[in-house]
Amino acid sequence: MVASDIIGLLFVYGYVAILLVVSEKVLHRYPNFSRKFLHIMVGNILFILPLFTSRYIITFFAAAPFILLTFLISPHSPLKLRNRVSNSGHGMGLVYYAISWTVLAYIFFGQPWIVAVGIAAMSYGDGVASLVGGKIGRHKYNVFGDEKSYEGSIAMFIVLMVMLSVVLVYYSVPLNLMVVAAVAFTATVFEGITPKGLDNLTACFSAVGVYLLMGVI
Repeated sequence: MVASDIIGLLFVYGYVAILLVVSEKVLHRYPNFSRKFLHIMVGNILFILPLFTSRYIITFFAAAPFILLTFLISPHSPLKLRNRVSNSGHGMGLVYYAISWTVLAYIFFGQPWIVAVGIAAMSYGDGVASLVGGKIGRHKYNVFGDEKSYEGSIAMFIVLMVMLSVVLVYYSVPLNLMVVAAVAFTATVFEGITPKGLDNLTACFSAVGVYLLMGVI
């Protein structure tokens, strides 16, 4: 482990700790917004990825531990801990989030912008869709047992168009708006049809899949 990896770990754990404090202590009166705030803001971890020099450090020390940690504060935890952030909404959503990040970190360590594309889809995209849908979503649809809104889906598509462009520019990857639009649209569709918090898996991996299929590596 080199100094850069240590700094990366400190940034990841320190940043997540700050988000948890804000969610629990500052936003505790608004549990749904608190959960979505955490969901969206954790996505900023994608800007920390370049600090890591080891596939194993980022996978097994930065990403994988959050699978266990988020499970232990979920409603399914054997410890029966009560946590507003996890108990509001889909209890396993953050667990799936951590699983997606772990898988991407291991497979695409050498291409961090691909990891960032997946993180952006499930953090900014899915988070904004739920937040906007819950606030102003008036036109609903239900495909596989989980109600979503057209307003939320439109917001997700727009936000992803912006954030995916930011991600590619940040990683100095050629920006192709047709590719960005295809990735954003695919992630939005999968988020809209996937129930029970599993959209943190489907939105993420569908976005990465389309990005790869279009030959942008």
